[in-house]
Amino acid sequence: MALQMKAVLQDKPGGVDELYIGMTARPQPADNEVLVKIHYFALNRMDILQREGKYPLPPEAGPILGVEMSGTIVELGSHARRFKVGDRVFGLMYGGAYAQYATIDEQSALPVNSLSMDMAASLLECWYTAYQAVHYIGALQNGEDILIHAAAGGVGTAAIQLAHMAGARRIFVTAGSSDKLEYCRKLGATHLINYREQKFKDVVLEETEGRGVDV
Repeated sequence: MALQMKAVLQDKPGGVDELYIGMTARPQPADNEVLVKIHYFALNRMDILQREGKYPLPPEAGPILGVEMSGTIVELGSHARRFKVGDRVFGLMYGGAYAQYATIDEQSALPVNSLSMDMAASLLECWYTAYQAVHYIGALQNGEDILIHAAAGGVGTAAIQLAHMAGARRIFVTAGSSDKLEYCRKLGATHLINYREQKFKDVVLEETEGRGVDV
């Protein structure tokens, strides 16, 4: 296997015109990591902010963007035991997904199983964050009301769908345009609030007769 790989690179912060495809060193898996040949990677809001130099990176991130990917394991670290070469996995990492190969801690990798590779690559950053907020933290129950801010974004749209599937009675959402709110309505939102024109607190209190929302 070649020691070089193609990757999406940038030499300085800026817009998309600062990105280019170039050659760089292929990463080597640490003891508890696996090396993955990337099939798909996802584009997230944090990637855009990182590209613009507006999002602080942890030292583990490295220079290559991308925190979400799916692919096939091609090499194991010396202590990696959860998977074998050839397994299809997806997961979140500190960075490095915008490339032909990337390393990920084996404990952060998940088996693709019946998911498609493209769906797997786009699942965790938005959907797991939304699931954590709606269910682990918010503990939304059937028949309860929920308020979702930034509802037209990735996490917000996932949260709307999760709340709808959970049987939420009223799903209040905020967004900054009528187009975004209409998109939220199609996903299951029941009460649309344009934060540029309305105060969400007033709308929620009026619609719930002063009770407020559960989540």
